[in-house]
Amino acid sequence: MTTTDSVEPSAATARLLVTTLVAQGVRDVVLAPGSRSAPFAYAAHEAEQAGWWRLHVRLDERGAGFFALGLARATGQPVPVITTSGTAVANLHPAVLEAAHAGVPLVVVSADRPHEWRGTGANQTTDQVRLFSSAVRFDADIPAGVPAGRGLAQIVTRALAAARGVRSAHPGPVQLNVSFADPLTPAHAWQPGPRPEVHEVVSPLSSPSAAPISPGPRTVVVAGDGAGPAARSLAEQGRWPVLAEPTSGARAGECAIGPYRLLLDVPELAARVQRVIVTGRPTLSRPVSALLARTDVEVVVVSPGGLWPDVAGSAERVLPAVRAAGLPSAADEEWLALWKRAGTAVEAALDEHVSGRPLEGLGVAREIWRAGGAEALMIGSSNPIRDLDLAATPGESAPARVLANRGLAGIDGTIATATGLAQGFASPVRAYLGDLTFLHDASSLMRGRLEAESDLQVVVLDDSGGGIFATLEHGEAGRAAHFARLFGTPQDVDMAALAGAYGVRYTRVANSGELRAALAAPLRGRSLVHIPVDGSALRESRRELEAASRAAVRASL
Repeated sequence: MTTTDSVEPSAATARLLVTTLVAQGVRDVVLAPGSRSAPFAYAAHEAEQAGWWRLHVRLDERGAGFFALGLARATGQPVPVITTSGTAVANLHPAVLEAAHAGVPLVVVSADRPHEWRGTGANQTTDQVRLFSSAVRFDADIPAGVPAGRGLAQIVTRALAAARGVRSAHPGPVQLNVSFADPLTPAHAWQPGPRPEVHEVVSPLSSPSAAPISPGPRTVVVAGDGAGPAARSLAEQGRWPVLAEPTSGARAGECAIGPYRLLLDVPELAARVQRVIVTGRPTLSRPVSALLARTDVEVVVVSPGGLWPDVAGSAERVLPAVRAAGLPSAADEEWLALWKRAGTAVEAALDEHVSGRPLEGLGVAREIWRAGGAEALMIGSSNPIRDLDLAATPGESAPARVLANRGLAGIDGTIATATGLAQGFASPVRAYLGDLTFLHDASSLMRGRLEAESDLQVVVLDDSGGGIFATLEHGEAGRAAHFARLFGTPQDVDMAALAGAYGVRYTRVANSGELRAALAAPLRGRSLVHIPVDGSALRESRRELEAASRAAVRASL
């Protein structure tokens, strides 16, 4: 399989690392080109030629990191991203931080200069060791010329086990910093042979038993990002309302309450909550944060391992898994019915609000939620994810898998992540972004001439700046003089020309009918759907919706 005799040390190290990665189930690798990482580039390419894995080459390291993150989220497997030395490694930091907080198995493989060059003024040489500090679950500094044997393979084994969280239930990014000395090019090509059989070296810990949650208190289940279908099952077992974020994987079924944020704004309903079971990581709404901070509510956090979400320090119990104990009572059924009536009333208010206005965020989000044709829906931070949280009416099942970079909720790398999702799922993906999120990562629309095409539709709500700030305290009338420059930051960009420069199909949308037609078109290749809207009255519009929703909830009680 791999013979290291009379092979240059750098080539032997790279080949062994590639072999070990493949033997432990890695099937995708991302490469950002560079000279110091050349031994990895040759080995990764030759392994691809042998059918061992797929190699994806990306020009920009920041985009490469988020692309790898998207691949890892789609496949559920660790994905290495290979860079050269110097600033190339630092450009991965945003993706590493997102992976750390979202629990994604991203594997940084950073090529380095020989360690004796550090601190000497050598070109493109810096201290890359532990560059990512506490963000990584494991890191190793591998010197140039280390023997390519079992000891080196064991380092890779430990890195992948940490990335998967098999011993900690706390997956996340890892770093392998590998120094290479000259020569960086192998004298002879590598013939990898048949792909190694997958060998599970480290077995995962056994699943914890589920702790019983007794009936009695008026309970809601909060399903944050990544909660998964278990949150829906728990709610249906207990007959409890589930307040599920779009990326929870639990926003479906008869217990899911769509516009829950607006319901929590009504004290007459929210004050009746006696217990909250938190699953996943809630990140979207201040009403949920206020609920979890209340001193008169019992908070139970379900977290399988690692850190658990408890910003207010209110958790009375933190459990790895739970189940509803006993049979639901008539009081439980009445409690669920109360929330469902209130939710239906607010959805009617939402319908009336959206139908009486020109196209804006809530209407766009509703159309995107209803549209089919995509394996996954990638949602940008700021207003798009919050609009979807209000407008997405739960059904028996979600129309697509909904994902977002909610680890740190940044706007960077969203297009790159969506592209990685499209390659990982090998199916069409739709992304819904604001204009600033789009422009921040527009270069990720670029596709190398020799790289595979992605079926990705990017839908951009263009309200000429950071609309979310208009809904916060920064958008108050007394701060209007400086709002546009400091927070709105409107940009003048010809979106059609930008799309054309990257070889992306462009469609401009002016109304709901045109939007529905654009969403119904086949998702083939890369396309941009551009929706310019007037965001000047957004703050007032949302205040009107909140008032109408409060009235609707009170009438339903």
